[in-house]
Amino acid sequence: MPVNYATPTADQLFAVAGVRLGVAEAEIRKKNRRDLTLVALDAGCTVAGVFTQNRFCAAPVQLCRQHLASGQEIRALVINTGIANAGTGEPGRQTARQTCEAVGELLGVAAEQVLPFSTGVILEPLPVERIKAGLPAVFADLKADNWHAAAHGIMTTDTVAKAASRTLTVNGRKITISGISKGAGMIRPNMATMLGFLATDAGIAQPLLDQLVKEAADASFNCITVDGDTSTNDSYVMIATGQSGASFAAASDAGWAEVKAAIVAVSVELAQAIVRDGEGATKFITVAVEGGKTIEECRQVGYAIGHSPLVKTAFFASDPNLGRILAAVGYAGIADLDVDAVKVWLDDVLVAENGGRAAAYQEADGARVMAQAEITVRVALGRGDAAAKVYTCDFSYDYVKINADYRS
Repeated sequence: MPVNYATPTADQLFAVAGVRLGVAEAEIRKKNRRDLTLVALDAGCTVAGVFTQNRFCAAPVQLCRQHLASGQEIRALVINTGIANAGTGEPGRQTARQTCEAVGELLGVAAEQVLPFSTGVILEPLPVERIKAGLPAVFADLKADNWHAAAHGIMTTDTVAKAASRTLTVNGRKITISGISKGAGMIRPNMATMLGFLATDAGIAQPLLDQLVKEAADASFNCITVDGDTSTNDSYVMIATGQSGASFAAASDAGWAEVKAAIVAVSVELAQAIVRDGEGATKFITVAVEGGKTIEECRQVGYAIGHSPLVKTAFFASDPNLGRILAAVGYAGIADLDVDAVKVWLDDVLVAENGGRAAAYQEADGARVMAQAEITVRVALGRGDAAAKVYTCDFSYDYVKINADYRS
C-alpha cells in the first residue's frame, strides 16, 4: 500500500476547459484492465514536454519529440499501458506512427498533431491492431470530467492511481489545474517507467510553457528516485488551453508567479505520489541537502543516499545503521569534501558531526525516527549556500517479488 497517499475521488479532480479524456479496455497485454487512454484537445492549446535522457528512448518518445518540434498544433495525446514499445527499432517507430494516424483519422486531425505514449514491458512489439480496435470505444468515452478514469487507465504496477487538482483566482479569473501521473518502479527520471500529464485552462505562450515544463520537472519529477533506473519512456507533458481567459506571455506578467507556483506544486504532488507508491515501499523519505556550492552537488549527495540499497534496506528494517548514510555522502563524488564540516540529522535528531557520531546522539532516538512512515534525512555540507531535495522510499522484500514477477 502507498505511504500516506490515497487517490483523490472523482469529484476532487476538476475538469479543464478544452480537454476531454476517454479510457477503454483494448487488451493490449492483459484482459479486463483499462489500458488505452485518449486525451483530445480543443484548437488553440499550447503543449510542451520533457522526455527521458535514456539513449534507448522508446519509439513513442522519439515521435513525440518530432511532432512537438514540427510546430504543428497538438490536438491529441494517446497513451497505452502494458507494452512500452521500447527497444523495438524501426518496426516500433512504424507502430507508433500508425497509432497517431489512427487517432488523427478518428479526430479529423493530422497524425503529426498527435503525441503517442507507451508504458510497460520493454523489448516487446506493440500490438497496434488492438489499439486501433480499441480507439472507437475510447473516443466514445471522451468527456471533460474523466480525469479519475484516466489516472487509472495509465497505471502499470501502480497500486493506486495518482492525480491532483487545484484552482486559484488570478487577475479576477479562476484558473484550474489538473494532472495525472503513473509510475512505481524503474523510477529515476532524468528528463530533460513514469508518465505525467498536466493541463490548465490558463493561456500560456509557447516559449513560456517550454520554460515552465523544464523548471517544473526539475522541481518535481527530477527530484525523485525509487530504484535509480531511468526508464526508456519517461515523459512529462503540459497543456495550456487558454479557455479561462487568463493569459500569460512573459514571466513578468502580473499573476504569473502565482500560476507558476501552483503548477509546480501540482507537479510535486504528482511526483511524490509515485515515490509514495514505490514498488513495495513502506516509507517515504525526504533527503534534504544544504550548504553545497551548487544545486548539482547537493543533488549528487541526495541521490547517492536515495539510491543506496544499503541505506534503503536499513530504512525498511527501521535500523539506524547510520554509517551507511555517511558512506553514501562520502562516495557521492565531491572530491574536496571536508567530512569534518558535514552534519547529518534524522528529522530533528543530530546524528553526525565533526567526522563522526554526534556526541549527544542516542541510538534510541535514531530508532524512534527510523520507525516512522515518513522520515527526513538532512545533510549540511558546510560548503556554500545551495540546497536541493530528493524524494525516495525504502526497499522491501516486495520490491524484489514485484520485479521478479513483472512479466508473468
